[in-house]
Amino acid sequence: MTVDVVIAGAGPNGLMLACELSLGGVRPIVLERLPDDTKENRANGLVGQVVRALDRRGLYERLTGGTEPPRPSPAFVFGAMPLDLGRLDDNPMYGLAVPQRRVEQVLEERARELGVRIRRGHDLTGLAQDEDGVTVEITGPEGPYTLRTRFLVGADGGRSRVRKLCGIGFPGVTRDDSVSIGAHVTVPAELVDAATGGLNVPGYGLIPPFMHHRTDHGLFVYAPFPTGTLVNTTEWDRDGGGDEPPTLDDLRESVRRVLGADLPLGPPAGDGPHLLRRLSGGNTRLAERFRDRRVLLVGDAAHVHSAIGGPGLNLGLQDTINLGWKLAAEIRGWAPPGLLDTYETERRPAAERVVMHTQAQSALIAPGPEVTALRALFTELLRDERTTKHIADLMSGADIRYDLGGGHPLTGRLAPDLTLETETGPVRLAELTRTARPLLLDLTPDAALAGALEGRRDRVDLVTGKAGGNAPAALLVRPDCYVAWASDSPRPDDKERDALRAALTAAFGAPSGGGA
Repeated sequence: MTVDVVIAGAGPNGLMLACELSLGGVRPIVLERLPDDTKENRANGLVGQVVRALDRRGLYERLTGGTEPPRPSPAFVFGAMPLDLGRLDDNPMYGLAVPQRRVEQVLEERARELGVRIRRGHDLTGLAQDEDGVTVEITGPEGPYTLRTRFLVGADGGRSRVRKLCGIGFPGVTRDDSVSIGAHVTVPAELVDAATGGLNVPGYGLIPPFMHHRTDHGLFVYAPFPTGTLVNTTEWDRDGGGDEPPTLDDLRESVRRVLGADLPLGPPAGDGPHLLRRLSGGNTRLAERFRDRRVLLVGDAAHVHSAIGGPGLNLGLQDTINLGWKLAAEIRGWAPPGLLDTYETERRPAAERVVMHTQAQSALIAPGPEVTALRALFTELLRDERTTKHIADLMSGADIRYDLGGGHPLTGRLAPDLTLETETGPVRLAELTRTARPLLLDLTPDAALAGALEGRRDRVDLVTGKAGGNAPAALLVRPDCYVAWASDSPRPDDKERDALRAALTAAFGAPSGGGA
């Protein structure tokens, strides 16, 4: 038996891709070499446009436990310098303080609801490709076996075995000049500033929460998450400490070197899991290609970079949302020629942008008087609202625009957050996209564009209604919520209808005899 898709890796990216494929009518099998879900929190939250993406799949409500839509964060940090985002009219920086472990739990729950088969304790050990598919070699709890699949996706992290078995190069830079220690801790309650939530370090002063704080000797972070207080230090040109795990005394001594002051740190409260780890150096690497015939890479398997600014899940999860509908279309037979290749042409530039800005931030937090002078200049530049907006768009991923042709400013960008007045009442666009179906939003007075869907009702849904403000008259929205075509004309002419049909064919294939 041949399965449609095998996904190697049951982390957030593998599970999200499994959900996307299932929404597209494809049931994948997910392989995970670990027998149980991880107890380690590799990340403490989500930042950027991925928060909106999760809202558009109904996952934001599950993660927050509420019904309110996401709201932009009034402040963030770039290279350990504060970003005042509250003054922006169109703030793109969203945040969600939720541990990665919880993200994985929610994604696995959703995947199982959708019928995804997850095999834990099953390790991919080999693969062989031919014109029709991939033969995957696996070692499971009951011994070795093989699976035949039409496509294989590597979501198996920075040391991706899938990538290595395909011979895909992973060029980049490895740095070994920094050491970071992070741990969940307790701090004396009297040191927490009631007004700001910051930390009053005796002999040093007030340090804001959740902001990278640079000194001439290193970097300090105080992050009082709901799940536990995290303290992290980074130092340069120090011994990595070997393979021995760090202790709280190691962290206390590092804080003393970075801040020049002692900070009373106690062991964490509660049952955990608790973080206590040391990381030496770091990697910045980008796969030579994201696709090798019938094998594709997503997330860290395709790109690794510094964690500064928290861009990892923002980038990786959006990889999966971009790939999922295209791979499902390929398997179901309606993908236009070359659609699957656009996964790399669209997502590689996004990865290159993340690599660029994380490297820039790493340079801005390094020690030395020259860096201090550079930071003084950047602080001046960030007083300009246009510079702040540029940095916020860059870090959130809101500056990504795919080359989809057309002259409308929305084409190739994420669809705006709209509230539509429909026959059944007001509805947010984020609620309409939870099925991951392509949408034609025909907001013209007489639904003048509905006829363009003839022969495509099997794969594109029509939504009619009204939208106030500066909303366009019509939008063609891909399953990943990027705009494939847009119009401002309430009375579209034949030229605009032809442009819409061309966009429909480019994204969703030629018309067929399929029914509604």
